[in-house]
Amino acid sequence: MRKTTSLKKMIFERRALVCPGAHDAISAKLIEKAGFEALQVSGFGLSATWLGLPDMAFLSFGEMLSFTKNIVNAVNIPVMADADTGFGSSINAMYVTKELIRIGAAGMNIEDQLFPKRCGHLEGKQIISKEEMVLKIEACVAAKNELDPDFVINARTDAIAVAGVDEAIKRANVYADAGADLIFVEAPQSKEQIQKIIDEVKAPISINLFDAVSGGKTPLIPIETLKKMQVGRVSIPVGPLFAAIKGMTTYLEAISGDKIAEGRNDLVAPFKDFKELVGFNIFRELENQYLPQS
Repeated sequence: MRKTTSLKKMIFERRALVCPGAHDAISAKLIEKAGFEALQVSGFGLSATWLGLPDMAFLSFGEMLSFTKNIVNAVNIPVMADADTGFGSSINAMYVTKELIRIGAAGMNIEDQLFPKRCGHLEGKQIISKEEMVLKIEACVAAKNELDPDFVINARTDAIAVAGVDEAIKRANVYADAGADLIFVEAPQSKEQIQKIIDEVKAPISINLFDAVSGGKTPLIPIETLKKMQVGRVSIPVGPLFAAIKGMTTYLEAISGDKIAEGRNDLVAPFKDFKELVGFNIFRELENQYLPQS
């Protein structure tokens, strides 16, 4: 089964498919190793780790595509890309869709924020008109139907913060009618809001548990509860990144100054685990098979 088909099937089962956020190939490999069935490329994470900048539209399309390709190539599970606002007009969004399909992504997010966009859990967001977003979605759908009809279009609306939950639901249904497979209503602020969205939107719903690491607008709700609510997908976009930051900070503080000789191996992964993660032994075997032996 193609990864696009597999991802779409899991989402339409509405069993709260959990997609942690990957910000590089190593984080993607760790997500797969932990047993998750799919992952989400975190635009927030890419901007932070590759540019050292906030999620405010600094990442170019070429950078996003290159980093996403590395993540796709690192794992065997479906990968959802983060296309932000489509990097321009509907025509740009169509091109973005085709390129993401060509590198092997299984789906993508596209959102209705006004460029330059920002993290969905920050203040100061603005959104484009429903009509403009519908044209973007229709362009993306036309692109995927040409190359892979099962590629998942996850249409995101940030309307709750700008115009309230009722407007977000109206937009969600219009986006579903335009051909979006999955609807991502960003930053609902209660379990009741989430249930209202699920009940009133005709497509599967994606929920962003940014608050899984605290500081987001959406409350932390157990996955079992979200399954019972029939959520289609759950993204945890920055949890792995924030865990890595805390881990590195703890290690660096532990070895700072004259404490470096202590090593603190209790705070780091064993080298053998790292070699296994990146496939070191596989390439050693290839060297033995295909390189001249002295």
